[in-house]
Amino acid sequence: MSARSRTLPRRSCHAVPGSSERFLEKAPGLGADEVFLDLEDAVAPAEKVAARSRVAAAVRSADWGDAVVCVRVNAWDSPWTVGDLLEAVAPAGQRLDTVMLPKVERAAEVVALDLVLTQLERTVGLPVGHLGIEAQIETARGLIEAEAIAAASPRVEALILGPVDMSASMGMPSLAGGLDIPAYPGDYFHYVLVKILMAGRAAGVQVVDGPYVKVRDLDGLRAYATRAQTLGYDGKWSLHPDQVPVLNEVFSPSPAQFERACTILDAYARATEGDGRGAVMLGDEMIDEASRKVALALVARGERAGLRRGGG
Repeated sequence: MSARSRTLPRRSCHAVPGSSERFLEKAPGLGADEVFLDLEDAVAPAEKVAARSRVAAAVRSADWGDAVVCVRVNAWDSPWTVGDLLEAVAPAGQRLDTVMLPKVERAAEVVALDLVLTQLERTVGLPVGHLGIEAQIETARGLIEAEAIAAASPRVEALILGPVDMSASMGMPSLAGGLDIPAYPGDYFHYVLVKILMAGRAAGVQVVDGPYVKVRDLDGLRAYATRAQTLGYDGKWSLHPDQVPVLNEVFSPSPAQFERACTILDAYARATEGDGRGAVMLGDEMIDEASRKVALALVARGERAGLRRGGG
């Protein structure tokens, strides 16, 4: 796994078609936490082979700053996976952080990718374990196996929900692809979201929601991102540059929330270290060990997003 990228924020994970020179050139300046250069669904079959060299060159030559840089290869059941790894991932160089594997249905698929990446790293002179894996859960079988997939390799850095393919796999008669269905009295994706979240958290990896496909509807994006953020997701995909700042905002604690969490940690530490109490009043709020755990998670999320105590 990549020591650099494993704990970096993934509030906004921006999709870039690997076949588009124009989009590849614009991608580094969008301010996304992660940029993944896509060789799968965003690239037409006739363009997939040619896109590999473009993707490798973009990873090597662009100034990506602190962003997580990822390449999404094609799934193992396609004819392109090995070629993607040999012609796009291997020559991309050390700036490539992770490889995204779509439509993962079994832990063995992650293990297979791990083994191939080890050979590629040795061949091109990268440290073994440099490249992380992001596993995309997009089918009913993948959802059932999510816990095993998340724990299949120490390279795994993130689980990602693919809502459109998941809708198709579940046999939904709607074409909404993860969007609201007014006829259904509730959130029909709630189980899917929570199942993937629990699998990721149990394995200690980040969890990312998939795209909101109405790219001009920023209010709708904010609502769906807030849903995922409230559950505990680390971020969400963006498909358009205008979506990036919305996601960075939604998946970051506010400075006030960050400061409050720091205050809770300080107060609880003073109380427990001073007289051994397990709970203490902070203003009109009782805080205890559970409060400390919640505050720790929020502070870690804020620090990943660049917040620092005292107004940073």
